[in-house]
Amino acid sequence: MVYSKPNWQVSCLISFTTQELKARNISLETVRICYSPFSRTSHTAKIVADVLGIPFASIQCKAMTELRERFFGAKFELLSHDKYTEIWALDEKDPFTSPEGGESVEGVVSRLGIALAALEAEYEGCSILLVSHGDPLQILQAVLGAAKENSLEGDVSSRIKQVTNRSVLFQHRKFALVTAELRRIE
Repeated sequence: MVYSKPNWQVSCLISFTTQELKARNISLETVRICYSPFSRTSHTAKIVADVLGIPFASIQCKAMTELRERFFGAKFELLSHDKYTEIWALDEKDPFTSPEGGESVEGVVSRLGIALAALEAEYEGCSILLVSHGDPLQILQAVLGAAKENSLEGDVSSRIKQVTNRSVLFQHRKFALVTAELRRIE
């Protein structure tokens, strides 16, 4: 995993990433940047592409609605981050239940599973940078980590389905992110 420090500039972080790509013999031609269509993630993806020298309007960059932020429901949507603790308490109690019209942890897993299956089929042999939001990325890391830890086989969708259970899903907060943090997940 690669972590940024919160006060690092994005270009410094990408410079580090460029060095890592070279160290791992990953050609820029095989790099794909897939991002949530929300403005802040689109903006970040464009900065990354620019710094790496990848044309943002090329096939190497792709907006994916499946990478959007979790919908927290009318009671919590677009409110202070202070409300997250209430949502996460609900998640811990039952990750299969949606917070008042919002999206459950399991719902996010289902959506991300669709995205990963598409990416796996479309970008075989490529290194993919996902630019998304805290909850979806933390949830993704929880299920992919559990799948890897349990040495599950099969395509990404079947591996995710095998670990979509309460004991895995409620742990997504263990993978909290800071702004502009990069993590390698293999």
